[in-house]
Amino acid sequence: MILTVTMNPSIDMSYPVDHLKIDDVNRVTDVRKTAGGKGLNVTRVIHQLGKSVVATGIIGGYFGKFIEARLDDDKIKHDFFRINQETRNSIAILHDDGKQTEILEPGPQINTEQSQSFLQYYQSLLKNCSLITMSGSLPRGLNDDFYSQMIKITHMNSTKVLLDTSGAALKAALLNDDKPNLIKPNEEELQQLINKNIDISDLDQLKLALSNSIFDGIEWICVSLGGAGAFAKHFNQFYQIKIPKISVINPVGSGDSTLAGLAVSIEENRNDIDILKTAMTTGMLNTMEKQTGFINPDLFDEYFEKVQVNKR
Repeated sequence: MILTVTMNPSIDMSYPVDHLKIDDVNRVTDVRKTAGGKGLNVTRVIHQLGKSVVATGIIGGYFGKFIEARLDDDKIKHDFFRINQETRNSIAILHDDGKQTEILEPGPQINTEQSQSFLQYYQSLLKNCSLITMSGSLPRGLNDDFYSQMIKITHMNSTKVLLDTSGAALKAALLNDDKPNLIKPNEEELQQLINKNIDISDLDQLKLALSNSIFDGIEWICVSLGGAGAFAKHFNQFYQIKIPKISVINPVGSGDSTLAGLAVSIEENRNDIDILKTAMTTGMLNTMEKQTGFINPDLFDEYFEKVQVNKR
């Protein structure tokens, strides 16, 4: 069973408009509200791939109940740690031919007692888990090394961790002795970690960047290149992944869908090529749907065959 962790979930609201008018009224007709946060996007795609998955994290209030109800509607198992504070909202405005403007609430403030109780709660969930994904930001009140504490607990259970976060939480995880098994930084995050600007279209620069000592001990590093595909490192082997041209409807959640593909294929002990092709396929399929963190499994085989993976 795969366990997905969403420490700061939200109700994700998608507002598509032809043109975003600043300092004016913008009316929308097609509003979508989903159980969101990066980790819950991961959860839905894993579920759509037919794999056993349970969602956990911290939720509270009426919005937390809304999230649980939406997961119940989708027949997705969940086991959250509950607090008495309200879960947050997140708004994505899709406008002007593919642009995306996000408005993100910070979420609840977690105190020391709650943080320690959650770690105990989390440890109790690990017994039947074969792989863990951890996604998104940490709620206020948690130390930057909180994911690192969770990774240490997870590795004590001999379970792999795929981490998709950014900023201080990501850096803390890389500097800790117990490192995640996989990370997937974007261009900005990669440059911040190595403190150097790079041209991600230059594969030699990418190879050098991913060989930086800060990544020592990380089994997998996957970097999205947008429409150009991705670049990955598994131990000492580098891969360039190319994807076909597709019609993008909604890019929100494509990175989370990519992580879902990585989780499923790594948990199944697939080879490197299949792992990367699966990840890019789930990422692509998400962009082809209106709904966030959603794929059409019937299209999987068709687009899987269109992904090209080459050693570099």
